[in-house]
Parts: sequence; C-alpha cells; structure tokens
Amino acid sequence: MVSKQMPLKAFLDRIRSNCYSRAAETIQLYSRITAVPDKLCNILIKSNGIAVLTLHGNVSASAKEMLDALRHQTNASATRETVKGMMLTGSKSGFGLCKTEKNITVHDAASLSAFGQQVMFALEKTGKPSIAVIEGECSGLGLEIALSCDFIVASAAASFGFPDIANGLLPFCGGSQRLSRLVGKSKTKELIYSGEMIDATEAHRIGLLNRLYPDDVQIHAENLLEHICTRSPRAIRIGGEVVNAGYDIDLQTACLLERDAFSLCFASFDQREGMQAFLDKRHPQFKGE
Repeated sequence: MVSKQMPLKAFLDRIRSNCYSRAAETIQLYSRITAVPDKLCNILIKSNGIAVLTLHGNVSASAKEMLDALRHQTNASATRETVKGMMLTGSKSGFGLCKTEKNITVHDAASLSAFGQQVMFALEKTGKPSIAVIEGECSGLGLEIALSCDFIVASAAASFGFPDIANGLLPFCGGSQRLSRLVGKSKTKELIYSGEMIDATEAHRIGLLNRLYPDDVQIHAENLLEHICTRSPRAIRIGGEVVNAGYDIDLQTACLLERDAFSLCFASFDQREGMQAFLDKRHPQFKGE
C-alpha cells in the first residue's frame, strides 16, 4: 500500500519500474511510425477494438525484415487507444515465415538477436492482451513471436518447433528462455536439440497451447479475446505486469509486487465503476483509468 512517506507518483513509478510497463515507449526508440499496410505483416483494427495482425511472411524475407514489420504494427496497436486487444495470425501455410539467417558476421548476428529480443519484449509488454492464433507451421522466428504473446491457441493442423539446429543455429529472440518457462527445461532441450516438429495435440499436452480448437480457430480466438476485453483494461495491464515481473523472482518479493498492484487498483476509476456496476446489477463501463 502507499505509505505516508511515498507519494502516489513515486508509488506508480515503483510499479512501472518493477513491472517494466510502457513498453511502447521502448519500441519508439527506433522510430515513430503509424500503421501502414505491409507485405509481411499488416494490421486490421475491428470495430470491437481488436487489432488483427496478420504475419504473412515469406521464405524469401529476412528475419530482420520480418521483425521490422512486426515492430511497426505492434507499435501502431500499442499506442492506439481504440485498440483493446491484439490477435496475431498467419496463414495455413505458416506463421511468421522468413528465411534462415546463415551468412552473417558474429557482430551482425549479435545485433540481430538484440533487435529481435527488444521487439519481443515490446510485444510482450504492450499492456494489452494478445493471443497468437496458429493454423499451420509455427517454427523458428514464428514460434518466438507466438511465445511472446500472452497465450497461444491453435487448430489441429498446427505444428511447432525449432528446426534450425539442422543449420547449426539456435533461437535468438528469447525463444529458448520463454519456452523453458512454459513447458520446462527438459522438454525445451528436447525440442531445440532434435529440431523435430510436434503436432498441435502434443503442443497442447505439454502446455505450449492454452486451447486447441477442432475448427473455426479464428472465430473462437476472437470470441475469447473479445470476452477478455470486456474486463478492466487497467487491471489486465497491471495483472500481466505483475505475473511477468514476479515469475523469476523469489515468492516473497513477488507477493509484495502483487500487494502493491492490488492496492493500486483501488486508486482507479475502473475499480469504482466495477463495484458500482455490481451494486446496480449492470455491465460495467470500464475506461482503463
């Protein structure tokens, strides 16, 4: 809770510092852009406030081009107030397809990895709920992108893996670390070492997927995200930040973050509106404030 010695602004700054919010500001270090159609990743903002980012990709595009396209559209979605949530999709042939980087210098490889990791962190920390929707192959960079979303849903035709070990390469945008935190260290090593793809049923079994749909995955995913977006945007943002920040620290410190975040909710319009709507027996009109 806020102490007498800690003004509200300092308390808010503490939460932001601990939980790494305002990721859109980080991504703007590269450039200030607006949403424009892109051959690799385009954006459609629907009337329900859901931004659909379609990662077309292609096998002739470089990883840097794919990352740059994603960066542009992520920034456009994160900074637009009318966007409530993000749904990342690909095509039935693949999600985030691009060519494998093979003939670059050690320095260029390090720069590409640093850039890719920053793009993934920015996607992870937009403060808006995000779902990766997979209907085909999701491998390499595509899987790294999916892992940076809040969760992944898929159709039965989807497949997942890191096959670049066959080229002597590893994930480079944080994929090895995110995957191990999701499915465990041993299973992550198996997937990276072998380079083998797994089907959607196995991905769901090991915890890589939140939901596996037999058909109409796009419709199911949008309905799920639309439902989530009826909740308080402020509580969703803070809740996501607390989960992310507390995942790799000791339990006692993580619980202190939760305590601070919980108390912060009571300084919001959304909490008052939610309680009043409950008393009035009506749907709340959240503002994210």
